[in-house]
Amino acid sequence: MIRKILIANRGEIAVRIARACTEMGIRSAAVYAEADRHALHVKKADEAYSLGPDTVAGYLNAHRLVTLAVQTGCDAIHPGYGFLSENPELAEICAKRGIIFIGPDPKAIRRMGDKLEARKSMIKAGIPVVPGSDGNVRSIDEAREIATRIGYPVMLKATSGGGGRGIRRCDSEEDLKRSYDRVISEATKAFGSADVFVEKCVVNPRHIEVQILADHHGNVIHLCERDCSIQRRHQKLIEIAPSPQLTEVQRKEIGKLAVKAAKKVGYRNAGTVEFLLDESGKFYFMEMNTRLQVEHTVTEQITGVDIVQEQVRIADGQALRYKQKDIKIHGIAMEFRINAEDPKNDFLPSYGKITRYLAAGGPGIRTDAAIYTGYEIPPYYDSMCAKLTVWALTWEQLLNRSVRALNDIGVYGVKTTIPYYLEILKSREFRSGVFNTSFVDAHPELINYSTKHPMRDVAAAVAAAITAHTGL
Repeated sequence: MIRKILIANRGEIAVRIARACTEMGIRSAAVYAEADRHALHVKKADEAYSLGPDTVAGYLNAHRLVTLAVQTGCDAIHPGYGFLSENPELAEICAKRGIIFIGPDPKAIRRMGDKLEARKSMIKAGIPVVPGSDGNVRSIDEAREIATRIGYPVMLKATSGGGGRGIRRCDSEEDLKRSYDRVISEATKAFGSADVFVEKCVVNPRHIEVQILADHHGNVIHLCERDCSIQRRHQKLIEIAPSPQLTEVQRKEIGKLAVKAAKKVGYRNAGTVEFLLDESGKFYFMEMNTRLQVEHTVTEQITGVDIVQEQVRIADGQALRYKQKDIKIHGIAMEFRINAEDPKNDFLPSYGKITRYLAAGGPGIRTDAAIYTGYEIPPYYDSMCAKLTVWALTWEQLLNRSVRALNDIGVYGVKTTIPYYLEILKSREFRSGVFNTSFVDAHPELINYSTKHPMRDVAAAVAAAITAHTGL
């Protein structure tokens, strides 16, 4: 059995994995760049090992991470999300060195990480995909020809892309010309590949994804869907499970499609199958994420399944403890990504020292955070510093509880997306439960929130006084 896990990540997800290890009686080993020496994940793990002064290179060095796992007596590596989580090389090196990779096998990562290969697999499985190019486009002229054939608007996408990067919507031939070199440049820098393809743009879709679990004994189940339609520049901001926009018939349909997709590619471990739902109610396969998702928390809240612990058990060769009939939806949950950003300044990252941090609490509240009072948010990584997950029995209760929880949470010293989320929760359209991926762009007025908050101002003044007095 797995007795010790190297957590090849940082931030709140590393803290989350360490907590799962503790509950399972498994030792955890954290890794950290010098900039993360005082990070929370270093404090929460049983052991911690330095990756050196470079802020990013250590987290991206697969050989070094696996060697460290071997040297420190770890049985397995959990990659979390981001960094090397969808890198087949890490999984291959683990296999060669006798370390269990807590995720799918390299072939599945490689196949589903290549968007064109994923499309081909889904077509063979009979799962609907968005019309587009049969392969990578080799020139702007070829891209123009395909776009003319399938009709504008189109999406120009990096074949190896992910995380909302390497994607541009093109509404005309002029847009396509402007975007072509830019997307290739982004793809090359972010993913090491200049390959791009063209896909029909589904206008004003809902972004719906399905969490699946698959073991090594042929068992595959889904844990219901999540609605990720509230996003900015293809980056998710708010996630909801189950989606308030689906009928029960649609819910069953998309769940079956996700399981079918996982079985077709022989998938193992936790994964997410992402779909677009068009205005006519038709689902289209978009991509498959071969890792744990940031928003896995909402699924855990409505199903009671600890997805990280299930990942470990599956990697350890154990059969799933659940059948599809065992998965019952209880209530509804919403996750807010608390980013250290200034929405009023085009969401510019806001790094610096947390002068005071107050976590939200009360019924139905879960906080996954990488911050604490006195912590300095480094400027080298993603701006997400915490996740607030709220659960309630009904949509209306969820909305009201979310407002209360966002007002409760306090992050002082840096600007965050909290006040922006409070404005979204006031929106009639959002409260109606009917919205799509164009919501953020369609409501620029939500940025015009007031920065005045009497209780926060008092708390901030008190925090500043305490900090000045203690010299923290």
